[in-house]
Amino acid sequence: MIVDAHHHLWDLSVRDQDWITDPPMGAIRRSFAEPDFVAAAPEVATSVLVQTVCVPEETPEFLAVAASSDVVGAVVGWVDLTSAGVGEALSELVDSPDGSWLRGIRHQVQGEPDPEWLCRKDVWHGLQQVGAHGLVYELLTLPHQLPAARRTVAALPNVAFVVDHCSKPAIGTDPGEWAELVRSLAAHENVTCKLSGLVTEADWTSWSISDLRPYFEVVLDAFGPSRLMFGSDWPVVLLAATYDEWLGTARELVSELTPGEQAAIFGDTARRVYAL
Repeated sequence: MIVDAHHHLWDLSVRDQDWITDPPMGAIRRSFAEPDFVAAAPEVATSVLVQTVCVPEETPEFLAVAASSDVVGAVVGWVDLTSAGVGEALSELVDSPDGSWLRGIRHQVQGEPDPEWLCRKDVWHGLQQVGAHGLVYELLTLPHQLPAARRTVAALPNVAFVVDHCSKPAIGTDPGEWAELVRSLAAHENVTCKLSGLVTEADWTSWSISDLRPYFEVVLDAFGPSRLMFGSDWPVVLLAATYDEWLGTARELVSELTPGEQAAIFGDTARRVYAL
């Protein structure tokens, strides 16, 4: 049994997900509920449910899911980091009836047009509040935003950061610049990384394990197994692979590691980071 450190749920009857409206996203243009995840991932003992849209209403909904689920063990939600009231918003969530399931906060930084968004003073204030509430902050960034991420994690050593999807390298291109940035980010001990999202950065119809391996080797070398954790990114992963195909691929990628190192990636790191 494993820990899946990154998956999503959404109900299109509650709110739209405007990032899946384009025709190529048709395979996931439907609702996905907690029982669907459980059925897709029978080997998962515990999971981390991660926000999908930047609206405050979603986080309490996810906390309620976690409270009623035998599998969802933690929630990564959303607050407006730029708001002067970010501390109060976080306190309200943490102190809510289901607030004990909240373990992190995320914002879709990848969609911010300013590559320096993470370095804004109001954002740093918000991130400090995230850390002060005992929560991790998840970095959903693209490679060109990694310099700002690096400066941010250096400036806020008391905040625990998690890199989502290895910061989305362009699979099939020279990993050199991305690799250098990832290594510089990993030099800070307050950062861990999710082994997730790689197949959807590759060619959805013709990717192979050999396509992904150079990028996996970079994050493994940079973070080591004790700061690397498996995530499915389900149901987004369905654009390029089934749950089992990605899980099998991840197992093949780590197959030459020791049993203890594999156990870290498939559970121990996530249990520590998210206090599961």
